[in-house]
Amino acid sequence: MGWALALHGGAGDIPRSLPTERREPRLATLRRCLDLGAAALRAGRPALDVVELVVRELEDCPHFNAGRGSVLTADGTVEMEAAVMEGATLRCGAVSGVSTVVNPVSLARLVMEKTPHIYLAFHGAETFAREQGVETKDPSHFITKDNIERLRQAKEANRVQIDYTQPMKGQSPQETKAPVDDNSQTGTVGCVAIDAAGNLATATSTGGLVNKMPGRIGDTPLVGAGTYANAICAVSATGKGEEIIRRTVARDVAALMEHCGLPLRDAAARVVAGTPRGTTGLVAVSGAGEVCMAHNTTGMFRACATEGGYAEVGIWTDEADGNGASVSIGL
Repeated sequence: MGWALALHGGAGDIPRSLPTERREPRLATLRRCLDLGAAALRAGRPALDVVELVVRELEDCPHFNAGRGSVLTADGTVEMEAAVMEGATLRCGAVSGVSTVVNPVSLARLVMEKTPHIYLAFHGAETFAREQGVETKDPSHFITKDNIERLRQAKEANRVQIDYTQPMKGQSPQETKAPVDDNSQTGTVGCVAIDAAGNLATATSTGGLVNKMPGRIGDTPLVGAGTYANAICAVSATGKGEEIIRRTVARDVAALMEHCGLPLRDAAARVVAGTPRGTTGLVAVSGAGEVCMAHNTTGMFRACATEGGYAEVGIWTDEADGNGASVSIGL
Protein backbone atom coordinates (compact mmCIF):
# COMPACT_ATOMS: atom_id res chain seq x y z
CA MET A 1 0.00 0.00 0.00
CA GLY A 2 2.37 2.74 1.24
CA TRP A 3 1.84 6.45 1.54
CA ALA A 4 0.45 8.70 -1.18
CA LEU A 5 -0.70 12.28 -1.57
CA ALA A 6 -2.30 14.56 -4.13
CA LEU A 7 -2.89 18.30 -4.15
CA HIS A 8 -4.60 20.86 -6.34
CA GLY A 9 -4.46 24.57 -6.99
CA GLY A 10 -7.89 24.88 -8.57
CA ALA A 11 -9.68 23.75 -11.73
CA GLY A 12 -11.25 25.79 -14.50
CA ASP A 13 -11.02 26.90 -18.10
CA ILE A 14 -7.27 27.37 -18.00
CA PRO A 15 -6.12 28.49 -21.46
CA ARG A 16 -3.00 26.99 -22.99
CA SER A 17 -2.04 30.58 -23.74
CA LEU A 18 -1.59 31.19 -20.01
CA PRO A 19 1.61 33.26 -19.86
CA THR A 20 4.72 31.60 -18.48
CA GLU A 21 5.03 34.22 -15.75
CA ARG A 22 1.58 33.24 -14.45
CA ARG A 23 1.92 29.51 -15.01
CA GLU A 24 5.38 28.75 -13.65
CA PRO A 25 5.08 30.28 -10.15
CA ARG A 26 2.05 28.08 -9.52
CA LEU A 27 3.71 24.94 -10.85
CA ALA A 28 6.83 25.71 -8.81
CA THR A 29 4.71 26.07 -5.68
CA LEU A 30 2.94 22.78 -6.39
CA ARG A 31 6.30 21.02 -6.83
CA ARG A 32 7.62 22.51 -3.59
CA CYS A 33 4.47 21.55 -1.68
CA LEU A 34 4.53 18.04 -3.17
CA ASP A 35 8.13 17.60 -2.03
CA LEU A 36 7.25 18.98 1.41
CA GLY A 37 4.31 16.61 1.81
CA ALA A 38 6.20 13.58 0.50
CA ALA A 39 9.09 14.27 2.88
CA ALA A 40 6.68 14.53 5.81
CA LEU A 41 5.03 11.21 4.88
CA ARG A 42 8.41 9.51 4.46
CA ALA A 43 9.30 10.79 7.93
CA GLY A 44 6.22 9.05 9.34
CA ARG A 45 4.03 12.06 9.99
CA PRO A 46 0.26 11.40 10.14
CA ALA A 47 -1.86 12.17 7.10
CA LEU A 48 -3.82 14.86 8.96
CA ASP A 49 -0.63 16.76 9.79
CA VAL A 50 0.54 16.46 6.20
CA VAL A 51 -2.60 17.82 4.53
CA GLU A 52 -2.65 20.76 6.95
CA LEU A 53 1.05 21.42 6.32
CA VAL A 54 0.63 21.39 2.54
CA VAL A 55 -2.50 23.55 2.50
CA ARG A 56 -0.88 26.09 4.84
CA GLU A 57 1.92 26.48 2.31
CA LEU A 58 -0.59 26.92 -0.50
CA GLU A 59 -2.53 29.48 1.55
CA ASP A 60 0.68 31.48 1.96
CA CYS A 61 1.15 31.69 -1.82
CA PRO A 62 -0.58 34.77 -3.29
CA HIS A 63 -0.97 33.04 -6.68
CA PHE A 64 -3.77 30.78 -5.40
CA ASN A 65 -7.31 31.65 -4.26
CA ALA A 66 -6.83 30.87 -0.58
CA GLY A 67 -5.27 32.62 2.38
CA ARG A 68 -3.01 35.44 1.17
CA GLY A 69 -4.36 35.23 -2.39
CA SER A 70 -8.07 35.09 -1.56
CA VAL A 71 -10.35 36.87 -4.00
CA LEU A 72 -12.69 39.69 -3.01
CA THR A 73 -16.41 39.90 -2.38
CA ALA A 74 -18.67 42.44 -4.05
CA ASP A 75 -17.93 44.73 -1.09
CA GLY A 76 -14.17 44.46 -1.66
CA THR A 77 -13.63 42.32 1.44
CA VAL A 78 -12.12 38.88 1.97
CA GLU A 79 -14.22 35.98 3.32
CA MET A 80 -12.07 32.85 3.55
CA GLU A 81 -13.22 29.30 4.24
CA ALA A 82 -11.55 25.95 4.89
CA ALA A 83 -12.19 22.43 6.12
CA VAL A 84 -10.26 19.37 7.30
CA MET A 85 -11.38 15.79 7.85
CA GLU A 86 -9.78 12.63 9.24
CA GLY A 87 -10.95 9.42 7.62
CA ALA A 88 -10.56 6.85 10.40
CA THR A 89 -12.52 8.83 12.99
CA LEU A 90 -14.75 11.00 10.75
CA ARG A 91 -13.62 13.95 12.86
CA CYS A 92 -13.89 17.17 10.88
CA GLY A 93 -13.75 20.93 11.26
CA ALA A 94 -14.65 23.89 9.10
CA VAL A 95 -14.68 27.67 9.05
CA SER A 96 -16.25 30.33 6.82
CA GLY A 97 -16.27 34.10 6.60
CA VAL A 98 -12.87 34.67 8.20
CA SER A 99 -11.09 37.85 7.19
CA THR A 100 -8.03 38.07 9.45
CA VAL A 101 -6.77 34.48 9.87
CA VAL A 102 -3.52 33.82 8.02
CA ASN A 103 -4.12 30.07 7.72
CA PRO A 104 -7.83 29.19 7.80
CA VAL A 105 -7.04 25.47 7.40
CA SER A 106 -5.36 25.45 10.81
CA LEU A 107 -8.33 27.23 12.36
CA ALA A 108 -10.58 24.54 10.87
CA ARG A 109 -8.44 21.89 12.55
CA LEU A 110 -8.72 23.71 15.86
CA VAL A 111 -12.52 23.73 15.51
CA MET A 112 -12.29 19.96 15.09
CA GLU A 113 -9.96 19.40 18.02
CA LYS A 114 -10.87 22.14 20.52
CA THR A 115 -14.65 22.51 20.26
CA PRO A 116 -17.71 20.22 20.42
CA HIS A 117 -18.71 21.58 17.02
CA ILE A 118 -17.80 21.02 13.38
CA TYR A 119 -18.36 24.42 11.80
CA LEU A 120 -17.79 28.02 12.94
CA ALA A 121 -18.39 31.07 10.76
CA PHE A 122 -17.88 34.84 10.58
CA HIS A 123 -17.79 36.59 13.98
CA GLY A 124 -17.82 33.33 15.92
CA ALA A 125 -14.90 31.94 13.93
CA GLU A 126 -12.91 35.17 14.32
CA THR A 127 -13.53 35.23 18.07
CA PHE A 128 -12.44 31.60 18.36
CA ALA A 129 -9.28 32.38 16.37
CA ARG A 130 -8.33 35.12 18.81
CA GLU A 131 -9.04 32.85 21.78
CA GLN A 132 -6.78 30.16 20.32
CA GLY A 133 -3.99 32.60 19.57
CA VAL A 134 -3.68 31.75 15.88
CA GLU A 135 -1.80 34.16 13.64
CA THR A 136 -3.98 36.98 12.31
CA LYS A 137 -3.38 40.01 10.14
CA ASP A 138 -5.32 43.15 9.39
CA PRO A 139 -7.81 42.41 6.59
CA SER A 140 -5.81 44.69 4.29
CA HIS A 141 -3.02 42.06 4.28
CA PHE A 142 -5.21 39.82 2.12
CA ILE A 143 -6.35 42.49 -0.34
CA THR A 144 -3.78 42.26 -3.11
CA LYS A 145 -3.35 44.48 -6.14
CA ASP A 146 -4.16 41.58 -8.46
CA ASN A 147 -7.39 40.78 -6.64
CA ILE A 148 -8.50 44.41 -6.65
CA GLU A 149 -8.11 44.30 -10.44
CA ARG A 150 -9.99 40.98 -10.66
CA LEU A 151 -12.88 42.51 -8.74
CA ARG A 152 -12.87 45.61 -10.94
CA GLN A 153 -13.10 43.43 -14.06
CA ALA A 154 -15.88 41.31 -12.59
CA LYS A 155 -17.91 44.37 -11.57
CA GLU A 156 -17.42 45.95 -14.98
CA ALA A 157 -18.87 42.83 -16.59
CA ASN A 158 -21.54 42.46 -13.86
CA ARG A 159 -20.47 38.87 -13.21
CA VAL A 160 -19.47 36.47 -10.51
CA GLN A 161 -16.13 34.95 -11.48
CA ILE A 162 -15.07 31.36 -10.77
CA ASP A 163 -11.52 30.01 -10.61
CA TYR A 164 -9.37 30.50 -13.70
CA THR A 165 -11.85 32.64 -15.60
CA GLN A 166 -12.04 36.31 -16.45
CA PRO A 167 -15.28 38.29 -16.72
CA MET A 168 -16.67 39.15 -20.13
CA LYS A 169 -18.46 42.43 -20.65
CA GLY A 170 -22.14 43.07 -21.11
CA GLN A 171 -23.63 39.95 -19.50
CA SER A 172 -25.94 39.39 -16.56
CA PRO A 173 -24.41 38.08 -13.29
CA GLN A 174 -23.38 34.44 -13.68
CA GLU A 175 -20.28 32.29 -13.66
CA THR A 176 -18.20 33.03 -16.74
CA LYS A 177 -16.71 31.13 -19.63
CA ALA A 178 -13.01 31.86 -20.04
CA PRO A 179 -11.69 33.80 -22.98
CA VAL A 180 -8.43 32.59 -24.49
CA ASP A 181 -6.52 35.65 -23.28
CA ASP A 182 -7.25 35.08 -19.59
CA ASN A 183 -4.67 36.97 -17.56
CA SER A 184 -6.12 36.90 -14.06
CA GLN A 185 -5.67 33.35 -12.83
CA THR A 186 -6.25 32.12 -9.28
CA GLY A 187 -7.62 28.90 -7.79
CA THR A 188 -8.85 27.06 -4.70
CA VAL A 189 -6.35 24.71 -2.98
CA GLY A 190 -6.60 21.27 -1.41
CA CYS A 191 -4.64 18.19 -0.39
CA VAL A 192 -5.43 14.53 0.33
CA ALA A 193 -3.09 11.94 1.82
CA ILE A 194 -2.73 8.43 3.17
CA ASP A 195 0.13 7.80 5.57
CA ALA A 196 2.23 4.68 6.15
CA ALA A 197 -0.19 3.50 8.85
CA GLY A 198 -3.12 3.66 6.41
CA ASN A 199 -4.76 6.79 7.83
CA LEU A 200 -6.57 9.04 5.35
CA ALA A 201 -7.11 12.81 5.60
CA THR A 202 -8.18 15.77 3.48
CA ALA A 203 -8.02 19.56 3.65
CA THR A 204 -9.39 22.30 1.37
CA SER A 205 -9.15 26.11 1.52
CA THR A 206 -10.51 28.94 -0.62
CA GLY A 207 -11.44 32.58 -0.90
CA GLY A 208 -14.54 31.69 -2.91
CA LEU A 209 -15.78 33.57 -5.98
CA VAL A 210 -14.70 36.96 -7.28
CA ASN A 211 -17.53 39.48 -6.74
CA LYS A 212 -19.56 37.01 -4.66
CA MET A 213 -22.28 38.34 -2.40
CA PRO A 214 -20.99 38.91 1.15
CA GLY A 215 -22.01 35.93 3.25
CA ARG A 216 -21.95 33.44 0.37
CA ILE A 217 -20.63 30.02 1.44
CA GLY A 218 -19.28 27.55 -1.09
CA ASP A 219 -18.56 23.83 -1.17
CA THR A 220 -15.14 23.92 0.51
CA PRO A 221 -16.30 23.97 4.17
CA LEU A 222 -19.31 21.73 3.59
CA VAL A 223 -18.40 18.21 4.63
CA GLY A 224 -19.42 15.79 1.89
CA ALA A 225 -19.48 18.46 -0.82
CA GLY A 226 -16.00 19.91 -1.31
CA THR A 227 -14.23 17.99 1.44
CA TYR A 228 -14.68 14.42 2.69
CA ALA A 229 -12.70 11.50 4.11
CA ASN A 230 -13.58 8.15 5.62
CA ALA A 231 -11.79 4.81 5.95
CA ILE A 232 -12.19 4.21 2.19
CA CYS A 233 -10.93 7.40 0.56
CA ALA A 234 -10.19 11.09 0.99
CA VAL A 235 -11.38 13.73 -1.48
CA SER A 236 -10.83 17.47 -2.02
CA ALA A 237 -12.91 19.16 -4.73
CA THR A 238 -12.57 22.41 -6.65
CA GLY A 239 -14.64 24.29 -9.20
CA LYS A 240 -18.11 25.83 -9.15
CA GLY A 241 -19.20 25.42 -5.55
CA GLU A 242 -22.93 25.49 -6.18
CA GLU A 243 -22.72 22.49 -8.53
CA ILE A 244 -20.42 20.59 -6.19
CA ILE A 245 -22.82 21.20 -3.29
CA ARG A 246 -25.88 20.05 -5.27
CA ARG A 247 -24.19 16.78 -6.14
CA THR A 248 -22.32 16.13 -2.84
CA VAL A 249 -19.28 15.42 -5.00
CA ALA A 250 -16.73 14.36 -2.38
CA ARG A 251 -19.08 12.06 -0.48
CA ASP A 252 -20.40 10.50 -3.69
CA VAL A 253 -16.93 9.28 -4.62
CA ALA A 254 -16.72 7.45 -1.30
CA ALA A 255 -20.29 6.16 -1.63
CA LEU A 256 -19.66 4.62 -5.06
CA MET A 257 -16.60 2.86 -3.68
CA GLU A 258 -18.41 1.69 -0.57
CA HIS A 259 -21.77 0.65 -1.99
CA CYS A 260 -20.98 -0.21 -5.62
CA GLY A 261 -17.47 -1.59 -5.20
CA LEU A 262 -15.95 0.77 -7.76
CA PRO A 263 -12.21 1.44 -7.72
CA LEU A 264 -11.19 5.00 -6.91
CA ARG A 265 -10.48 6.04 -10.50
CA ASP A 266 -13.86 4.81 -11.77
CA ALA A 267 -15.76 6.35 -8.86
CA ALA A 268 -14.10 9.72 -9.29
CA ALA A 269 -14.63 9.68 -13.05
CA ARG A 270 -18.33 8.84 -12.68
CA VAL A 271 -18.95 11.58 -10.13
CA VAL A 272 -17.14 14.25 -12.13
CA ALA A 273 -18.93 13.16 -15.32
CA GLY A 274 -22.23 13.66 -13.50
CA THR A 275 -21.61 17.38 -12.98
CA PRO A 276 -22.07 20.04 -15.67
CA ARG A 277 -19.12 20.32 -18.00
CA GLY A 278 -16.53 22.88 -16.91
CA THR A 279 -17.55 22.96 -13.25
CA THR A 280 -15.69 20.29 -11.30
CA GLY A 281 -12.28 18.93 -10.41
CA LEU A 282 -11.06 16.78 -7.54
CA VAL A 283 -8.07 14.98 -6.11
CA ALA A 284 -8.51 11.75 -4.16
CA VAL A 285 -6.58 8.93 -2.53
CA SER A 286 -7.93 5.53 -1.44
CA GLY A 287 -7.22 3.30 1.51
CA ALA A 288 -5.33 1.05 -0.91
CA GLY A 289 -2.96 3.89 -1.80
CA GLU A 290 -4.51 4.66 -5.20
CA VAL A 291 -4.40 8.27 -6.41
CA CYS A 292 -6.78 10.00 -8.82
CA MET A 293 -6.99 13.59 -10.08
CA ALA A 294 -10.14 14.05 -12.18
CA HIS A 295 -11.72 17.11 -13.81
CA ASN A 296 -14.23 18.09 -16.49
CA THR A 297 -12.63 21.50 -16.94
CA THR A 298 -10.02 22.52 -19.47
CA GLY A 299 -7.34 22.10 -16.84
CA MET A 300 -6.52 21.73 -13.17
CA PHE A 301 -3.34 22.73 -11.38
CA ARG A 302 -2.42 19.48 -9.62
CA ALA A 303 0.33 17.22 -8.33
CA CYS A 304 0.66 13.79 -6.75
CA ALA A 305 3.26 11.34 -5.48
CA THR A 306 3.29 7.80 -4.10
CA GLU A 307 5.70 5.76 -2.02
CA GLY A 308 6.15 3.54 -5.07
CA GLY A 309 7.87 6.37 -6.92
CA TYR A 310 5.09 7.69 -9.15
CA ALA A 311 4.92 11.48 -9.37
CA GLU A 312 2.97 13.91 -11.55
CA VAL A 313 2.70 17.69 -11.75
CA GLY A 314 0.59 19.34 -14.41
CA ILE A 315 -2.27 21.48 -15.64
CA TRP A 316 -3.70 19.87 -18.78
CA THR A 317 -4.32 16.14 -18.68
CA ASP A 318 -2.89 15.32 -22.10
CA GLU A 319 0.50 16.23 -20.64
CA ALA A 320 0.30 13.13 -18.45
CA ASP A 321 0.74 9.45 -19.17
CA GLY A 322 -2.59 7.90 -20.10
CA ASN A 323 -2.01 5.32 -17.38
CA GLY A 324 -1.29 7.97 -14.78
CA ALA A 325 -3.40 9.48 -12.03
CA SER A 326 -5.15 12.19 -14.09
CA VAL A 327 -8.53 11.79 -15.79
CA SER A 328 -10.24 14.33 -18.08
CA ILE A 329 -14.00 13.92 -18.33
CA GLY A 330 -16.13 14.95 -21.31
CA LEU A 331 -13.68 17.37 -22.91
